[in-house]
Amino acid sequence: MTAHEIIIRPIVSERSFSGMEQNKYTFEVAKDANKYQIKDAVEEIFGVKVVRVNTLTVKPKTKRVRYVAGKTRSWKKAIVTLAEGDAIEVFGNQA
Repeated sequence: MTAHEIIIRPIVSERSFSGMEQNKYTFEVAKDANKYQIKDAVEEIFGVKVVRVNTLTVKPKTKRVRYVAGKTRSWKKAIVTLAEGDAIEVFGNQA
């Protein structure tokens, strides 16, 4: 897998923006990617030094549309901690 296949998109939420103050950035990643592949992909794409990678699988939630019940998709989330002094500018923050 290439780096752009591993890192699908950044997660932009209030919680992820508060994590940026501690150099933690959140991404949606490929389900079959491991922590080493995620680390290498972030370092390759953004040119930063990754210190730690935490991953979790987001479980599907039950949703209803009128009388039909369904589920949202499951996906994998990675919280990447960068080295001191590094930042990713793709989020629009100027650190």
